[in-house]
This record gives sequence, structure tokens and C-alpha cells, in this order.
Amino acid sequence: MKLFEMKHIKKSFDGLEVLKDISLDVEEGEVLSIIGPSGSGKSTILRCATGLETPDSGEIIKNGDVGLVFQQFNLFPHFSVLKNIVDAPLKVQKRKKDEVYAQARSLLKKMGLADKEEAYPFQLSGGQQQRVSIARALCMNPKILFFDEPTSALDPELTGEILKVIKDLAQEHITMVIVTHEMNFARDISDRIIFMDKGVIAVEGTPQEVFSSENGRMKEFLGKFHQGME
Repeated sequence: MKLFEMKHIKKSFDGLEVLKDISLDVEEGEVLSIIGPSGSGKSTILRCATGLETPDSGEIIKNGDVGLVFQQFNLFPHFSVLKNIVDAPLKVQKRKKDEVYAQARSLLKKMGLADKEEAYPFQLSGGQQQRVSIARALCMNPKILFFDEPTSALDPELTGEILKVIKDLAQEHITMVIVTHEMNFARDISDRIIFMDKGVIAVEGTPQEVFSSENGRMKEFLGKFHQGME
């Protein structure tokens, strides 16, 4: 069952065409990774998908709500960890307080942060802040969770803990679209990978198909990683 579709999406900024006729879909339970060089349009796809940007043309079809985990965490600094998680479900979704708080605490336990609910973002490491932002997105019960380079703001030693969280979510068959620069991670976790280049989908397929592609830009982008797999 398709949960999400983009049909012929185009988007320009100041006359520069960033997305050129992008069409893709996401099946329920699928993990789709989007890779590619900086400026190729990866994050713009996510911003259009989640309503942060409006495409110039084309159609987006959503079968349910979507959630977004940002690069820079985007937690409210004046809210406690728990309040960061429960605020939108209570105010936007108008859900029952007891239900939302119970789910939030369950998610914090799942993220290994059960003892941090009264802490404030500045008291947490970058990895802990990102885990809170993942819990916040999950507490909205989205049909699809979008990640915009979820480890790019983290020190290398903290990257692993976030990648493990996302792998655990994949094992629970949570539908995810992940923009990432972690090539090994994308190869290991994805059902399908899209390689973006200059605003178009240059290569698309299974991890094996994409990483063994003879596409010149793909091989150039992967560089040593591609050579190491041969």
C-alpha cells in the first residue's frame, strides 16, 4: 500500500531549479534512503514532502500524517524534555492528556532517556537531543517518519547511537524516508535508495543495484566506498 507519492514535483529558488520533475513513492513499512551530493535537492524533497516548502508544480499524495526529524533537533529550549514531546499531540491533535503523557514516557524509555523527562535541552548531549526529537516526532503517530540528515550535527561518537535508534525503528516496520550522508548505514538499512544529482533522480533501486551502478556520477560520488565494495 502506497503511503506517499510525489508526482512531477518541480521547485525553484531565485530562478535556480532545485527539483526537476521528481516522481517517487513510498510503500507502507518501507525504508527509503535519499543520498547525493550537497545541493542535489535531497533536503528540498523532504521540505516539500512535509509541507515546509510548497512545490512550484506537481502533486503530493499523503495517506496519513507525516513526521519530520530535523538536522538541528529544533527542540524548544524553554520546555522540558517531556513538554517538548507532549506539546504538539495535546495542542495540535487535541488528544487526551493521560494517553499522550503515557506514550511520551514510553517513548523516552525506548530512547534510553526515562530519567531525562524533567531535563532541558541544554542539559543534554547532541545525541540525547536528537533522540528526544525522534520521540517527539513518533508521539504524533505519523504514518511516515522523514529524517533530514539526522546525524549531520553530531560528533562521530554520537552518530552511532542515533543510527541504532533508526535501525530499531526499521525492525519495527516503521515507514521511513531518510536523507543521509552515511553510506554504510543507507546500504544496510534501506529497502530502496535514491541517488539525487542536480535536481533529478539519477539512480534508483535496491542498495545492491544503486551501489553497483555504472552511472558515472554515482561512481564518482561513492569514490573509495564504491571501490571498497568491489
